Amino acid sequence: MKPIYIVIAIIIAILGYSSLFTVAEHERGIVIRFGKVAQDESGMPIVYQPGLHFKVPLIERIEKLDARIKTLDGQADRFITSEKKDLIVDAFVKWRIEDFSKYYLSTGGGNQAEAEELLMRRINNGLRAEFGARTIRDIVSGERDELMEQALIQASESSNDLGIQVLDVRVKQINLPTEVSSAIFARMRAERDAVAREHRSEGREQAEIIRADVDARVTVMLADAEREARQIRGEGDAEAAQIYAGAYTQDAEFFAFIRSLEAYTKSFGAGDSVLVLSPDSDFFKYFGSMSASGN
Repeated sequence: MKPIYIVIAIIIAILGYSSLFTVAEHERGIVIRFGKVAQDESGMPIVYQPGLHFKVPLIERIEKLDARIKTLDGQADRFITSEKKDLIVDAFVKWRIEDFSKYYLSTGGGNQAEAEELLMRRINNGLRAEFGARTIRDIVSGERDELMEQALIQASESSNDLGIQVLDVRVKQINLPTEVSSAIFARMRAERDAVAREHRSEGREQAEIIRADVDARVTVMLADAEREARQIRGEGDAEAAQIYAGAYTQDAEFFAFIRSLEAYTKSFGAGDSVLVLSPDSDFFKYFGSMSASGN
């Protein structure tokens, strides 16, 4: 009989061990009985909190679900504004399980990937509605917070049947499609080129004005300098004439002689000068007397 007792004891130990289970701090456990979510006497699903618990072996099994806040960061998607303009929107969602029984049943046994796919569809639907009601200017100029708030409200309402609580919906980045961005950049470049050409044209115009002003000033300065030079030369000539006149009045004969000598020097200094004059010309007045003195 002892072997039978040993077997019974082993079976009881196995059953006792299999009836114990623990739920981690970040988890919640729901009871699955005969393939369905077990309910208590009040008809509410049985959800175990963190700690050590018991279950009925072979009849009940425990499905543990992550109760922490999770981040759903999907791929950027294309949205259309009220003015029929395309935008590439990158958003993320903060969510957690609120009703573990409903979540388990609506997501194919608590499949997180399926839950996030369903949730992302509904988030996108809410974002499409909000983007579709606004223009690009409205979105960029300051209505993004209102847009995310409305998207959060719609996401919370649409995810109730999934047993999910949406905590936050955030738009990380809004971009234009590549083809639209290229066209906009090309237009901006053309506008900047036009502005640059206008500035260069204005610069050339200002340069011409400055050069014309400088040329006018230079012309005036040269004219003033020429006028002053002529005035100075005139004053010099007048002073020289006055000196000559003074010298002439002191000794007219000697002055005439000196001037004749200067004329002879200039006329015959080169050695190849030819003059055709009458011998009794005034030019030779002192020339004859000098020849006589030389003889």
